[in-house]
Amino acid sequence: MSSPITFADVLRARDVLRAHLTPTPLRNYRLLDDALGNGARVLVKHENHLPTGSFKLRNGIVAVAALTPEQRGRGIVAATRGNHGQGLAWAGQLLGAQVTVCVPLGNSSEKNAGIRALGATLIEVGNDYDDAVAHAELLVRERGLTLVHSSNNPHILAGAATLTLEILEQAPDVEAVVVPLGGGSQAVGAITVVRERAPHVKVYAVQAAHAPAQHDGLKAGRIMQKRVLPTLADGLATRTSYDLTFETMRQGLADCVLASETEIAEAMRVGMRTTHNILEGAAGAAFAGLWKLQVPLAHKTVAVVLSGSNVDQSVLRKVLNMEV
Repeated sequence: MSSPITFADVLRARDVLRAHLTPTPLRNYRLLDDALGNGARVLVKHENHLPTGSFKLRNGIVAVAALTPEQRGRGIVAATRGNHGQGLAWAGQLLGAQVTVCVPLGNSSEKNAGIRALGATLIEVGNDYDDAVAHAELLVRERGLTLVHSSNNPHILAGAATLTLEILEQAPDVEAVVVPLGGGSQAVGAITVVRERAPHVKVYAVQAAHAPAQHDGLKAGRIMQKRVLPTLADGLATRTSYDLTFETMRQGLADCVLASETEIAEAMRVGMRTTHNILEGAAGAAFAGLWKLQVPLAHKTVAVVLSGSNVDQSVLRKVLNMEV
């Protein structure tokens, strides 16, 4: 099975991160097991406990650390809905790189503020994430900046893979891993690690039904573009698949499922009630996958990635008030 990264790349990424981060907790909550009700033992990987509240910090540090001093000096640029930008901004401050972040118009004001607070230059442009990517690519051509894509970058993938490596070390008995699917960094990272360390472990991905490009493309066996509708899981709102991650996911995922807005919102509520942690929409999608995949996950030890907690107060209020 092909992969854009090797296990050796993952080990090198972990060595980079050891100087800056500690492993995130992997915890079981009996109330969550009971709520799922299929005999599975669920282990929650708390990526929300990282300094920026998201797994994307791993990716940012590894990607910025891989740049040359000359590239850091010229500056880097990225497109994001929030977490990737915050991860890069944090890494830029840490490792001495000027960071420019492109976000769509109407992006979360709270996430925008978080990016600015970490010293990055924020540009609001375009209607969606892919428009922001196009503008970031324009800045590469005009200003000589280095693009750090949120998925189409092997260092990003290696950084994301370190979370699955931690899972296998923390819980050698794990039998399945459930990840949210946007660009595919978590999924490709998980596939790469389990193939080397635990080939029996199944990797499942969950995408928002309002942004189904990856899911539909994987089912059809080809890269597709799809319209994106507003979704609680804005971090998963990509309208296309990506060359670097698609084929590995097509070959390596046990399944990919879609979660509706209602299912994501309910999973966010259940996750918050049972773990006492805030779930952003992307994490809610992964948790919703536990219910969507109830049959194949029954009576198994399952790790689910709580990928982040960065949700706007207004959105969280609607979810908790059951307005979604």
